[in-house]
Amino acid sequence: MEKKGMSKKFLWGCASAAYQIEGAFQEDGKGLSVWDKFVRQPGKTFKGTNGDVAVDHYHRYQEDISLMAEMGLKTYRFSIAWSRILPQGRGEINEAGLAFYERIIDCCLHHEIEPMLTMYHWDLPQALQDAYGGWESPEIMDDFVRYAEILFQRFGKKVKYWITFNEQNIFTKFGWLTALHPPGKFAEEKLFYQVNHHINLAHAKTVLLFKKMVKNGKIGISFAYSPGYAFDCSPENVSARQEYDEFENYWWLDVYGYGEYPRGALKYLQDRHLMGRVAEKETKLLKEAAAALDFMGINYYRSAVCEYNPPDGAMPYAKLNTTGERGKEEVYGMPGLYKTPPNPYLKTTDWDWAIDANGLRYACREITSRYRRPIVISENGLGAFDKLEHGEVHDAYRIEYLREHVKAIKQACAEGCDIISYCVWSATDLLSWLNGYQKRYGLVYVDREEAEGASMARYKKDSFYWYQKVIASNGEVL
Repeated sequence: MEKKGMSKKFLWGCASAAYQIEGAFQEDGKGLSVWDKFVRQPGKTFKGTNGDVAVDHYHRYQEDISLMAEMGLKTYRFSIAWSRILPQGRGEINEAGLAFYERIIDCCLHHEIEPMLTMYHWDLPQALQDAYGGWESPEIMDDFVRYAEILFQRFGKKVKYWITFNEQNIFTKFGWLTALHPPGKFAEEKLFYQVNHHINLAHAKTVLLFKKMVKNGKIGISFAYSPGYAFDCSPENVSARQEYDEFENYWWLDVYGYGEYPRGALKYLQDRHLMGRVAEKETKLLKEAAAALDFMGINYYRSAVCEYNPPDGAMPYAKLNTTGERGKEEVYGMPGLYKTPPNPYLKTTDWDWAIDANGLRYACREITSRYRRPIVISENGLGAFDKLEHGEVHDAYRIEYLREHVKAIKQACAEGCDIISYCVWSATDLLSWLNGYQKRYGLVYVDREEAEGASMARYKKDSFYWYQKVIASNGEVL
């Protein structure tokens, strides 16, 4: 096959999330988020780490964006903290919060970096959780849409690319099935599906409002996509892979792309009274939004293996590896349907994540053929133990990881995928949610550990210079 180069308009970028980088958790009128409260529960995060200070991007954003410009970034994907804009989640607007993000946007534009804005990256205002249970109540839909309207009004003329939600599949599973994320509920299966339905409707309403308010913008949503491979050619394992895709991927992607839930999974849940009937007006809303969606966002880190799971087999409540000690992650599954054992053909990270660049190509091909949408690769990166020595970080392992994934993107493009952007996670080191600061993703090293008090100085890793050359050559020099 003739290999084609990347489009000259391709957006090479990096990504981040507000809670993981900003800090300043109570400065300039910001309200508390559910994460500000959740991390204060003993044992929830690695060594009790939190985002109170994070990597102090709130005060160092100019330095960080200057480093991005030096790297040559074409786009920077970042998220807005809802509680910085509306400290109570609704009601009075905090002008200082809007002004902060406008400064970030203007700084990006000054450096000719296209800002890509994520409206929700997991940090729900705590006030809404206290008022009515947050995403558990349909009341939140109107509050989210009003929040979105404020952002569209303020930033709609400056920001072209918008993302409604980040990894809905992850924050709802961890929030209502495994208790690993706020609100920390365990095995609330019926509530889990109800919460997701509320988020789907909020997303749909937001997309349609966007189309009215931001005439020249593009809007999508980011999904944590882990493609499934059948364990072998045994029919029961091939069927397990089909079940995995319906419940772990298409349950969300089909709503975004088609406006309806996959029928097999929906019937399974309705037969067990875990999912109610979808009202006709809701289906109409979801379909209208799906037709209006401009792109699909993929956050890709790993693939999965699918094997038949007996009725007394692996459960959806498997433990994660949050320490970086290999072999700590448990097998996840749905009894009677599928489980996801390790892939014997792939190496893993220290956090037991399979390293599989081909899975990214697979994901892009699947999105392209199934939904006929352009793709934003909104996250892809390697979390690792990095060592700073004499002001340098030699992360050849990260370069190898990223190189193979960029090759996979180039191959997917050559095979017909319309990929708009590739955002490495992340520009700087940051708080890795449950994993603390030791799990480093950045192309720029930040001098901080789990305890506060380090210098926060920034150091360019070898991967910084490698990505700089990739961007300068538009992907030709790898």
